[in-house]
Order: sequence, then structure tokens, then C-alpha cells
Amino acid sequence: MRITVQTTVAAPIDQVWRAYTTPADIVKWNAASDDWHTTKATVDLREGGAFSSRMEAKDGSMGFDFAGTYTKIVEHKLIEYAFGDRKAEVHFEPGPNGVVVRVVFDAETTHSIEQQQGGWQAILDSFARHVEAKRKAS
Repeated sequence: MRITVQTTVAAPIDQVWRAYTTPADIVKWNAASDDWHTTKATVDLREGGAFSSRMEAKDGSMGFDFAGTYTKIVEHKLIEYAFGDRKAEVHFEPGPNGVVVRVVFDAETTHSIEQQQGGWQAILDSFARHVEAKRKAS
């Protein structure tokens, strides 16, 4: 089963793309809730390149690595990647109100569809807030 989440980011495509693919930005937005954070991220943004991020509970009680390999990159349009035996794609579509960022990913079997969709949506919403706040500050 495939799950889709999306948000609209009120910023130009170059700023949206850069924030999605730059480790210094990823560690600021990549969390589903305020009690989690990403402590490190690496990105080798090319087909066959690897990425990883370390996500941890702020109280130190648990954490995990999210890592995979980029399978297709179309600058400012598409990022496809594989992580374990699952795949995901991130679409970037400029529109009149900003850039629509849509993530489509393979579901896993540990958590409910609603939990997975909610978690990935929360991270994407955090991404949009980060980019928009960064844009206002500049």
C-alpha cells in the first residue's frame, strides 16, 4: 500500500528544494513532534547517493536511523529513494500559492496507516513551517 501526504510551502522553489536537501536545514525540521529531533543528517544528492538522518527522543529514551539511497533526482521537481525494501518519492510542484510538496511512500506493517500518515504529515508540516519562517527572517 502507498500513502500520500502533502503540504504547500509559501516560498520559491529554489528555497524549498534547498531546505529539503541540505543537512543543516534537515536537522531543524525533521521531527514529527516537539519531543523529537534530528541530531544529524547526511545527503549525497545524486542517483545512487546515500542519505541518512538520526532521529531521537529529546529525553534520550529512544532513537533510530532513517537511511536509504537516492534512485532518481530531477532538480526542483522529483526525488525518489529506496529505504530498506520500501520506496518513496517527493514531488515539488510550483503553484500560485507556493510549492506543493507531495510525498508518496510504501507503508510498513508495524504501525497503522493512520499513524504512518499522521507522522509523515507532521514532519512535512514542520518542513513547511521551517522554510516559511526562514524566508521571513531573510
